[in-house]
Amino acid sequence: MNSRRHFIQKLSAFTGASLIPSLKAISADDLLSISTLKPEKTPEQLATDEDFWYQIQQAYTVSPQIINLNNGGVSPAPLVVQNAVERYGKFANEAPSYFMWRILDQGREPLRENLAKFAGVSAEEIAINRNATEALDTVILGLPLQKGDEIVMTRYDYPNMLHAWRQRELRDGLKINYVDLELPAEDNDLIVKKFVEQMTPRTKVVHITHIINWNGQILPSKRIADEAHKRGIEVLIDGAHSFAHLEYKIPDLGGDYFGTSLHKWLSAPIGSGMLWIKKEKISKVFPLIPNDKPNSDNIRKFENLGTRPFMIEQAIGQALNFQLAIGNARKEARLRYLKNYWAQEAIKLPKVKMNTSLKKEFSGALAHFGVEGMEGGKIEGELLGKYKIHTSPVKWEKLDGVRVTPHVYTTLNDLDRLIDAINHIAKA
Repeated sequence: MNSRRHFIQKLSAFTGASLIPSLKAISADDLLSISTLKPEKTPEQLATDEDFWYQIQQAYTVSPQIINLNNGGVSPAPLVVQNAVERYGKFANEAPSYFMWRILDQGREPLRENLAKFAGVSAEEIAINRNATEALDTVILGLPLQKGDEIVMTRYDYPNMLHAWRQRELRDGLKINYVDLELPAEDNDLIVKKFVEQMTPRTKVVHITHIINWNGQILPSKRIADEAHKRGIEVLIDGAHSFAHLEYKIPDLGGDYFGTSLHKWLSAPIGSGMLWIKKEKISKVFPLIPNDKPNSDNIRKFENLGTRPFMIEQAIGQALNFQLAIGNARKEARLRYLKNYWAQEAIKLPKVKMNTSLKKEFSGALAHFGVEGMEGGKIEGELLGKYKIHTSPVKWEKLDGVRVTPHVYTTLNDLDRLIDAINHIAKA
């Protein structure tokens, strides 16, 4: 209690107001000050410090009537981001064609620079769009591939990406070679070997989902990419679930192209995403929405969306500030701690099968479990109907169960309730 009281006193000092009225309006600047209170702690030590994370939890406006454990779908934004969307929206509506195009539109370049710095790349390689599907489809449908060219991917890749590649297979005569993955996997050598086995002299692109959305499996992206590059093959990386979740820079993954959603782990406004393409490869990729210079090497050719929701786009900057205030390493450690907190207990329960590795190198926040004799939809229905716990039912390939994805605002009490619910469901 003394520790929490001291923490709150310091928080009140730099917010310049009493704590209670300001809890829901903690800004990124406030969080930067919070983050300096315990500099002696490593990210792993801080991951279990509930006093620290209590303050961050208060920055969100999540409903107390439901426990949201499907942040892998769409994460809520903290209030500072919500307020930015509302503020920019009101501003734009004072005179839309003037304030959107002549004022708010000018904020894209600073935002591009800040996102690029966070991602460890050049601002001339970053395009801002609406989600990972749009970003990745830009590459999938825009690459100049020919009949007979081959693609390597897995059946555990995200459905929209499978649909896009299969459309090209149907339309252009490409051939998809599928990697046979067994999930969960704890042997990176074997994973790399299976990808390499599907590469042939006709392979042009290897598609890698950095974190598989179904069960949270982390793939050894850099090692797979290196093997592809040895054979002159390009690499497209789906970073929808790893960006702002794991600590890395985009070049660390070894790809040539990268797409992500920002409304997942960055907690940016709903409907925001990002595309990265190596500078020297931009010119050969046709934009998803055509413009007057489709062969340009200017990354902005991929932002020809016409009228767009400028308020959403500009509020990404607030979400980025919020992320930087928490710190990448601290956030990753906390998310993994939350996953392990419930999963290590659930795996002990009778009839419960964990379909996600609990080892650090193979998973982060996402985990998937099943209950013997029950389909995933039934488990999800029980969790929501009886316990008001919102999860995602997953029946895909050999997985049948429920995906659980906490976020930084998730409390241990929430996860204790989840453990109790799984226990009751498994015993029923």
